[in-house]
Amino acid sequence: MAKFLMTPRDTKFYDLFEQDTKNLVVSAEKLVDLFDNYEDVEAKAKQLKDLEHRGDAITHEIIQRLHRTFVTPIDREDIALLANTLDDVMDFIEAAGRTAFLYNIAQPTERARELASIVAKVAYKLNEVMPSLRRRDQFKRILEQCVEINSLENEADDVHHAALAELFEACHTDACEVIKWREIYQHMEDATDRGEDVANVLEGIVLKHA
Repeated sequence: MAKFLMTPRDTKFYDLFEQDTKNLVVSAEKLVDLFDNYEDVEAKAKQLKDLEHRGDAITHEIIQRLHRTFVTPIDREDIALLANTLDDVMDFIEAAGRTAFLYNIAQPTERARELASIVAKVAYKLNEVMPSLRRRDQFKRILEQCVEINSLENEADDVHHAALAELFEACHTDACEVIKWREIYQHMEDATDRGEDVANVLEGIVLKHA
C-alpha cells in the first residue's frame, strides 16, 4: 500500500519541526555573535541556554504528540529520530557557548569564528529545507539541500583538523588552553556532524516516500 503524507488539516508535526529549525537558526546566530563580538559572554551563554530549553520543549511536545497520535504523516521512528537529532544539534551549539564562558576564554580564535560560521550555515540550510517535508513535489529539493549540508560538514571537518593542528604546533601554547579550545572546537564540529545526521534522516524519509 502506498504511503501518504499528512492531510493538510493535520500539520502539527511539520509545524513543530519548522519551529525547531527556526530556533536552531537563532541559536547559531547567537553563537556567531558570541565569537565575533566577544563581550558580555555570560549573558550570551545564558541566551543560548534559554534557546536550548526552548528546543527541549519542542522536542518534548513532538514526542508527547507522537504517543497521542494513531496515524502519523511519516514513520513514527523517523519522527522520533528527527526530533532527537535536531535536539542534539542544539545541545552542541549551547555547549560551545557555555564552555567558552565557563573556561574563561580571554579571546576567540579565528578558527572558532570559522566553525561558528559553518554551524550557522548548516542551521540555515536545515531551516530552509524543513518546509519541503510537507510536500512530495519538493522532495527532490530536500535531496539537493542534503548534499549541500554534507559538504558543509566536510568543510567543518577540515577547519576542525586545521584548528587542532595549529593548537599543537604552537609550542608556547599553555596546555590548559589547548584542552579548553580542543573541547570548544569539538562541540562545534559535533554540531555540524549532527546537522549532517539530520540531513541523512531527511534523505531516508524522502527515499521511503519516493
